Amino acid sequence: MRIAPAPLYRDPIFDGPTDPTIIYNRQEKSWWIVYTSRRANVPCHNVSWVHGTDLGIASSSDNGQSWLYRGTMNLEAIEPGRNTFWAPEILWADGCYHMFVSYITGVPDSWRGDRRILHYTSDNLWDWKFEHVVPLPSHKVIDACVHAVPGGGWRMWYKDEDHQSHTHFADSPDLFTWEHRGIATIDQEQEGPNVFTLGGKYWMIADVWDGQAVYHSDDLLNWNRQEGTIMAGAGKRKEDGNRAHHADVLVVDDHAYIFYFVHPGQKEYAYDSELGNILHRRSSVQTAELRLVDGKLVSIRDEEFDFYLPTL
Repeated sequence: MRIAPAPLYRDPIFDGPTDPTIIYNRQEKSWWIVYTSRRANVPCHNVSWVHGTDLGIASSSDNGQSWLYRGTMNLEAIEPGRNTFWAPEILWADGCYHMFVSYITGVPDSWRGDRRILHYTSDNLWDWKFEHVVPLPSHKVIDACVHAVPGGGWRMWYKDEDHQSHTHFADSPDLFTWEHRGIATIDQEQEGPNVFTLGGKYWMIADVWDGQAVYHSDDLLNWNRQEGTIMAGAGKRKEDGNRAHHADVLVVDDHAYIFYFVHPGQKEYAYDSELGNILHRRSSVQTAELRLVDGKLVSIRDEEFDFYLPTL
């Protein structure tokens, strides 16, 4: 059995990797984690440490057993200055990589400012061309997730902070033109939706700040909530002693791995009240296994599980 390291990854520069997404680099033949690089160890005013963020890169050439910090992505600027990038979603389609990333102008020291979702494309995962701002009906949208729709086209799910922080969705025939379609889930506030296929069903997880809500669907339109949450509270492994935040799920060879971040030194959800304490700010990326048990999605977080990312 190949055991996943715990933590899976820590950022050696700012010690604040969050919102991880995992993608296979076809050119390098390696796996990449791309993430929001919060400046957790930098003295900052109020919440400016979670703004002004680049997209960090960690790569693995040994099937996920070790991860190397590689720097930050080269993104074509849409305006001058130091700006904010959060929560990348990356996929390979039609011969290139597509990224949908949350964007805020400048480095706010509060939670103000418009949030938009930008579309970029790349041939190599390093250098990214700006394509467009996704045309959505709100100016407070973040955390895009994109999945292919049966019969053709694509669907995007995202958090709309202007509308009760519910998960909304939009459709596209080609990843370039988008139409808002409505609200996907309305049972509670949430962020970081992630959609994947496992066991012949579609699944959605979403961060509800006390673990991950779980939904399932047969058609990517109608979602049913699974009772309770997964990944709530503290895990038992090193650096895993808190709730699991904003996650990405990768399904390979019938194994489903969830990649998430944890604030291991933070006992409460406190971005504003503990801003002077770097131990509260810092974060680590972890992975766990997801399994279907009697039709329910469950997480294997504290037990040993086989972790292997194959070379594609």
